[in-house]
Amino acid sequence: MRYRRERHHRKRKGRSLHGEAELLGMTGEPFEMLVEVGRVRQFARAVKSSNPAYFEGWEPLSSPTFLASSSFWSDPKNSPMLRAGLSLERVLNGAQEFTFHGPPPRAGTRLYVQWRVDKAYVKQGKRGGTMSFMEVVFEFRSASGELLAEQRSTVIETANAVGE
Repeated sequence: MRYRRERHHRKRKGRSLHGEAELLGMTGEPFEMLVEVGRVRQFARAVKSSNPAYFEGWEPLSSPTFLASSSFWSDPKNSPMLRAGLSLERVLNGAQEFTFHGPPPRAGTRLYVQWRVDKAYVKQGKRGGTMSFMEVVFEFRSASGELLAEQRSTVIETANAVGE
């Protein structure tokens, strides 16, 4: 079964990000993420879900977008975005897409997560300044190494911090 949430954006026409060859394929160190029952329920409430599958029992199903919270389990050594020198004060979320190779994980599942840079490029912004784009793929695996889900995120770094 596949679950997909996707934002469509315009076809990209941009220059290569400085040092693109060094960024492509860059990975963060793998880390563990335990899908916790309380976190599954909190996330479902935060997104205003009324689906009972996210609230019932001690092993509720996580919502398809729950995996976006994996960043709370990681630290700088796990993030190729930080290793590439992106400034978090100037970073925006451009898009997210989730692909599942089965149902979303249930509470109690231990996931092994690793990020990698898939694409990197620069575009000229409409209000002046450049925007650096990085497409990052998160792989969520079982203890046996089976690929359970993937998250593709487009991260945008603006030339100036918001409000400057």
